[in-house]
Amino acid sequence: MSGIIILVIDPDRFLETEGGRVWTPERNGEAWRLAHAALEEALAAGGVDRVVIVCGLQGAGKSSWIAHQDQDAAHVYVDAALPGARHRAPIVAIARRYRVPVDAVWIRVPLVVALERNRQRQGDKIVPETSIRSVDRLFEPPTRDEGFSVVRIVVA
Repeated sequence: MSGIIILVIDPDRFLETEGGRVWTPERNGEAWRLAHAALEEALAAGGVDRVVIVCGLQGAGKSSWIAHQDQDAAHVYVDAALPGARHRAPIVAIARRYRVPVDAVWIRVPLVVALERNRQRQGDKIVPETSIRSVDRLFEPPTRDEGFSVVRIVVA
């Protein structure tokens, strides 16, 4: 499988229904369980040379950044806000079990920019402003102490 992007894991995709995205605390917990299982499955299949956690405020541009990455890399990208070390730790632990290095990419934007980008989203893709403000308050920049091989800050 080397030579291709293996997977982009976005837990929000597990919240999709025929009627659109539906968020509840229970569905969110299940979405993360499924996201972790998808990561485990990708790593168990082999051929992945790196896991890249792409974190930051909702509306920061994480998905856009991922879309512009090297299409020849055998990476798994995890696309989620992941505001604290405790949120990122399960992903790091799964990768460690498979001896796959984990990088962190923090897409850093001012809160006002994230809020404006969010307002430009369509329908059920709009994140409640209170959620974005909460992530902004809780956000802990990723560090190598969390187990990352590389920590990169992208100012968008």
